[in-house]
Amino acid sequence: MRLEISPEQASDLEDLLLEAGACAVTFQDNADQPIFEPDLGTTPLWNQTGLNALWEADTDMEAVTAFLDAEHQARLGTPFPANKVEILEDKDWVREWMDNFHPMQFGERLWICPSWREPPDTQAINLLLDPGLAFGTGTHPTTAMCLRWLDATPVEGQTVIDYGSGSGVLGIAALLLGAKSAMGVDTDPQALQASRENAERNGISTDRWPLYFPEDAPTEPADIMIANILAQPLIQLAPRLASLTRAGGKLVLSGILDQQANEVLERYSEWFEMDEPCTQDEWVRLTGIKRID
Repeated sequence: MRLEISPEQASDLEDLLLEAGACAVTFQDNADQPIFEPDLGTTPLWNQTGLNALWEADTDMEAVTAFLDAEHQARLGTPFPANKVEILEDKDWVREWMDNFHPMQFGERLWICPSWREPPDTQAINLLLDPGLAFGTGTHPTTAMCLRWLDATPVEGQTVIDYGSGSGVLGIAALLLGAKSAMGVDTDPQALQASRENAERNGISTDRWPLYFPEDAPTEPADIMIANILAQPLIQLAPRLASLTRAGGKLVLSGILDQQANEVLERYSEWFEMDEPCTQDEWVRLTGIKRID
């Protein structure tokens, strides 16, 4: 069932559709109004929001719509909103996604390859990746810019922290490019699980790629700090990320929109000599060197 609603209708309609037996209710942007970084603890919706509800294929939808009409009228005093009911084609959605995730090259040496595909260049540095439920495949500009920086930067023998590691793609890439060790830090247990499994796929031992929740992470500074998160968390984490970067060490920040770059630059300039921003589409990567006092 598809509806177009206002944000104010979302909560009541979601509750009602779930009561009517929907197995899933999702919202989508119907007006090309991106929301890149909502305030913490909020879930804003778009001015024109599309609502999609799914039922099992054998559901009596005439009975469902009758229930929705009666309950909406009884609770809110208005008819249930106009909607369209259709049968979805039965697909293996996981397989469909897998078929569209192709090997990608970043820089001169590095390829990110889905774990279920054969690497196109067996002589390259191939990172076998299955992101699972974690962010980070290289398809997003923020990740792509960090991967290209790693490919172009001498990391041999260096220690690396990947803060907000997601799938582990950046930390594991650093290790395959010759880093001595890398530490992954994330708040999401599913991300840490994906990072651990991706390391195993690439023959990375746990002693070279330890993984931590932020509160458990060691405090020894690293040679390279990479944090691909979002602008506001980066600003809040600035003192911590600075303390985890050794004097003379390198900083890489991404997940920043171009209009947010100056605020992040200003914050990190307290500890780092910052370079000119690198941009791709509307996203920015910031790099710098920590000052030696």
